[in-house]
Amino acid sequence: MDASQKKQLAVMATKIRMAAIEGTFHAKSGHPGGSLSAADVLAYLYFAKLNVDPQNPKDPKRDRFVLSKGHAAPAYYGALAHKGFFSPDEIQVLRHVGAMLQGHPDMKGTPGVDMSTGSLGQGVSAAVGMALAGKLDNADYRVYALLGDGEIQEGQVWEAAMFASHKTLDNLCIMVDNNNLQIDGTLDQVNSPYPIPEKFAAFGFEVEEIDGHDFDAIEAALARAEATKGKPYAIVLKTVKGKGVSFMEDQVGWHGVAPNAEQYEAAMAELNAQLAELEA
Repeated sequence: MDASQKKQLAVMATKIRMAAIEGTFHAKSGHPGGSLSAADVLAYLYFAKLNVDPQNPKDPKRDRFVLSKGHAAPAYYGALAHKGFFSPDEIQVLRHVGAMLQGHPDMKGTPGVDMSTGSLGQGVSAAVGMALAGKLDNADYRVYALLGDGEIQEGQVWEAAMFASHKTLDNLCIMVDNNNLQIDGTLDQVNSPYPIPEKFAAFGFEVEEIDGHDFDAIEAALARAEATKGKPYAIVLKTVKGKGVSFMEDQVGWHGVAPNAEQYEAAMAELNAQLAELEA
């Protein structure tokens, strides 16, 4: 990846972060911390990897993406909006009654959303089903699912992983946003799933751990995932909760709290400064 491509991806990741802050502020609720940590991988997927077409969001040949950590919807909506699935103006009415964009993804009401998620553990099971369907249909599409690290405390995740391995779903790539914070504290304080790579390996996955904010590392890992045959792939993304907004970074309190007016202005000023520097 050349410097120009990385710069473009960094711009998109910053715009996704701005959408997450914008949406949660106007909604006065939502989950900014885990949205910000996922912005870089979402930017890479939607602007460098996924075979998707905003003009034909239900194309049967498209790649599938499932946001299993559905509470990170504000960042997901930012990626979809900037990709062209709907107007970015929708972000300002996030979670409002009657609005398109609700607190968790809705496949029936939002273009580009392949699976309604929010009940943790269920999204990855749906992704496994999509991957199996692709195999049965001899289709070429790939399936990607993004999970939270707290989410993998759910037993359903491991049932899905066992099934994916048993069915040799090498068209499936599971990614874990490992920012080490969940609603009640660090993973170790709540219910440690560590070591994560070894667990996925034990369930028959090819697995690696990377810096989830490094576009070169994301690109290389996804290329290895696509080249791997006979096994599903898992990528553990080491990330920082609240990434990009200094006072939110690595702070558990920003898991599910919207910024107030003063915090919104400070966060947007910081992100706008980053954007201006990237676009200079």
